[in-house]
Amino acid sequence: MGTGDVRPPDTIAGARLLFSLDPAVSYLNHGTVGVTPIAVQRAQQRLRDEVELDPMRFYTRGLRDRVGHTRRHLATQFGADPDGTALIPNTTAGVAIVLQSMGLRAGDEILLTDHGYGSVAIAVARECRRTGAVARTVAVPLTAGDGEVVSLLRAAFTDRTRLLIVDQVASSTVKLFPLVPIVEAAHRANVAVLVDGAHAPGMLPLAVDGIGADFWVGNLHKWAFAPRSVAMLTVAPRWRDRIEPLAVSWDHDDGFPANVESQGTLDYSPWLSAPTGLFVLRTLGHDRVRAHNAALAAYGQRVIGAALGLRPADLPDPGGAGIAMRVVPLPSGVATTDADAVALRHRIADKLGAAVGINAWNSRGWLRISAQVYNQPDEYDRLAARLPALLTAGS
Repeated sequence: MGTGDVRPPDTIAGARLLFSLDPAVSYLNHGTVGVTPIAVQRAQQRLRDEVELDPMRFYTRGLRDRVGHTRRHLATQFGADPDGTALIPNTTAGVAIVLQSMGLRAGDEILLTDHGYGSVAIAVARECRRTGAVARTVAVPLTAGDGEVVSLLRAAFTDRTRLLIVDQVASSTVKLFPLVPIVEAAHRANVAVLVDGAHAPGMLPLAVDGIGADFWVGNLHKWAFAPRSVAMLTVAPRWRDRIEPLAVSWDHDDGFPANVESQGTLDYSPWLSAPTGLFVLRTLGHDRVRAHNAALAAYGQRVIGAALGLRPADLPDPGGAGIAMRVVPLPSGVATTDADAVALRHRIADKLGAAVGINAWNSRGWLRISAQVYNQPDEYDRLAARLPALLTAGS
């Protein structure tokens, strides 16, 4: 298949200069840990400098108010109740907090999908060992429509199911899940829902409270230009008095969210500088950024897929507008295990100078690309031109 009919989107002039990325690397994997704009790096460094000028003053005079002010700003931007939201380091921490706060018992059931993130499954397995609860995984076809997804999950609920964990946008497959009808179906079955929204803030139009989930957790250091590590955990009112932090500290008796946010000498500079990331996003134009990134990711998927001999119909559609990641199925037998996926990711980085994601999902290897304002169409063109030979050489 040729690529002459695939039109690259317009670039955002000067956007790469906002970042300190190595110019020798085609960084096509923004979705993994994000990339921090230079302005945000500087804001964070100013906070670190402030700490070192008088550490005791920083930690003991007004810090809780500063964190609270920042939380209210961030939560409001993403449609979450500030009084029901806590700042946390990452989604992994949020999932662990929810699991240990559920009060699970032997025989209780946690439901997952096969699109879930690996560390979530690890956290669930640990909680099951600790409590005697059990976990079940529902297979959801990559091509399943919204109605089919809801039906599959509804059919999986039993009278023992206490919690459903579902992605907003799946990391491994980039599938967008229809959250509102999923939550409605779960609540009719008396099942609580935890949404893993790791990729949602900054990439998707987001109104967290409108989802209606019992728990929602999402990273701001991916698509919202915050430093690592910044995330939010939002909890519905009926659960807030049950939330227990991973480590107790001075504000434990004040309840959620203070009990989660108060963690002694934690480095608070990422949280306090996160609003600068949203300022950068607004300055670029959020709708403009979203449209650019989605179009560029789709372009990259098409040209890489074409280079591997795939038709457009072979390339998964994530199922929603604005998604700035895409996956491309790799040839049969390539990167079908986690170890092989990691090895291939390293080979592509070392040999082709490109940072990409490689996942082993459903007995097949998948290449995942991201698009951000600093990316250019020719970066995907170069990867497409050189990738087939590398895969052939490694087979």
